[in-house]
Amino acid sequence: MKTELLNPNDIERAAGIIRSGGLVGIPTETVYGLGANGLNPMAVRNIFQAKGRPQDNPLILHIPDPSWLEIYCQDIPEEAWRLAKRFWPGPLTMILKCKRRPPEELKNSPVCSLTHEGPYIIPDVVTAGLDTVGMRCPAHSMCRAIIQAAGVPVAAPSGNTSGRPSPTSAWHMLEDMDGKIDAILDGGDCQVGVESTIVDLTCQPPLLLRPGGVPLEELQAALGKIELDPAVTRQLEKGEKPRAPGMKYRHYAPKAPVVVVKGSPVRSAEYILEHLSDPRWDGVICFNEFANWYPGYLVELLGGALDTWEQARRLFRALRAMDETGVKRIWAQCPGDAGMGLAVNNRLNKAAGFHIVEV
Repeated sequence: MKTELLNPNDIERAAGIIRSGGLVGIPTETVYGLGANGLNPMAVRNIFQAKGRPQDNPLILHIPDPSWLEIYCQDIPEEAWRLAKRFWPGPLTMILKCKRRPPEELKNSPVCSLTHEGPYIIPDVVTAGLDTVGMRCPAHSMCRAIIQAAGVPVAAPSGNTSGRPSPTSAWHMLEDMDGKIDAILDGGDCQVGVESTIVDLTCQPPLLLRPGGVPLEELQAALGKIELDPAVTRQLEKGEKPRAPGMKYRHYAPKAPVVVVKGSPVRSAEYILEHLSDPRWDGVICFNEFANWYPGYLVELLGGALDTWEQARRLFRALRAMDETGVKRIWAQCPGDAGMGLAVNNRLNKAAGFHIVEV
């Protein structure tokens, strides 16, 4: 298969591929996604095959506006509409109850011509057999235009080989998916840089399953009390089933092992300096303020120590850049948990397989 690189004028071409059951790399404000018709089980299975992704890992459905929620979800709580009004279009995914599939309803539904499985209007392969689904309305205008033109919700996990750093440019995605998918639409560099925040609204209080482009503090301002799922800060135990993408498996990892160093910026920078070995093998991802601390070593800058939004934008790009150097170990500074720092923390911890040093 030859993967076609599409330009911003090729919206209809991308939508046609999705309608016909193909796979398209689509730009979002968070990361590039690997998009397929979310109502076509065979197309969705091809996502898992292209990524090498375990099928017990659920996918997110992307829609062009909040009105589509009522087509695919039921028992939608008031909080969902409140969050949609405040954060959509944007980097927020809401976990909601799937709508069941009464035969009389399917006759007038856009899913009626497709082969389905399971009792819900959304195929089981999307939800990993759960009775819930993640729904998101992305902020990237080209992404919403593709979904609107395709006329179906688009299942779109990050467009990387499973486990690798997520792609924040079309070229990153081409590195992983060339020859595996039909096309990639180049929509420029992603502005957020990490995946969407995921909040479960099927429980009370709501549960944060994955930190991302909407900080926890903003969700709390909108909803009040929100609990933090333990998987945000630790690995799932054996037998625990993920309720959302990115919870169970080692994610976002470059080829070399990563050691995350947490603590004050100066102390973490000092610790890395004290423990570096051979400049040929060790690389450093650090805050801008410490760019000159490691002469002779390969260094990627994460952004200012207090600028967690810039850290989020640069993180996956820095991890991928390290892959191109051939380093054997990566040392990474890590911000605190405030604001976007929680999302950067989460991605770095998973990239390191939770190999974390507290200083």
